[in-house]
Amino acid sequence: MRVLIFGATGMVGQSVLRECLRDSGVGQIITVGRNATGVEDAKLTEIVLPDMGDYGVIEPQLKGFDVCFFCLGISSAGMTEADYTRVTYGLTLAAAETLARLNHGMTFIYVSGAGTDSTEAGRIMWARVKGRTENALLRLPLNAYMFRPGAIEPMDGIRSRTPSYRVIYALTKPLLPLLRWALPNQIVSTRELGRAMLRVARRGYGLRILETRDIRAAAEG
Repeated sequence: MRVLIFGATGMVGQSVLRECLRDSGVGQIITVGRNATGVEDAKLTEIVLPDMGDYGVIEPQLKGFDVCFFCLGISSAGMTEADYTRVTYGLTLAAAETLARLNHGMTFIYVSGAGTDSTEAGRIMWARVKGRTENALLRLPLNAYMFRPGAIEPMDGIRSRTPSYRVIYALTKPLLPLLRWALPNQIVSTRELGRAMLRVARRGYGLRILETRDIRAAAEG
């Protein structure tokens, strides 16, 4: 299986990259992002692309893939809806439309978030934009799945690149076992998330939109 990963330096991207590197059924991995991961492996090639909205210069390198894991994302804090839409919707669709043209019918797994608004009409700005993005992806000629994880527990040395998130994870780490017991359908680990993404890419799933409970079920096989 040939795999593309967009946003492999983020916490979710790190998790699926780790699982792909460990899986003997994955023969080639190409990551695309503004920064390299720094990971070295014989089956890994990294493309550093400063302008993530223009894939023309790398189109020849994006052909012949079985699956794309799209893990790019930013916080909506302090952003206008127009700016957040430009990044969240615009960059995602630029990549997806290019890949749909070059790899018709490929599997495309988009990491969204719990609370995403499929109606595109709710009061929460980020949820509307994510919902619009999901809906647009589901209309493309792709085998698309939307992953909506809730709280994510970092494992295996994976860390968020966002300083404020790292502080939150450090403070809540002692409570996570209790929270996972009390709220099993709202917390997923990076290990579970990476495994679920790879298994859905390989085997499919009965739903196109996977909430946390579905992600955990997929991870368990």
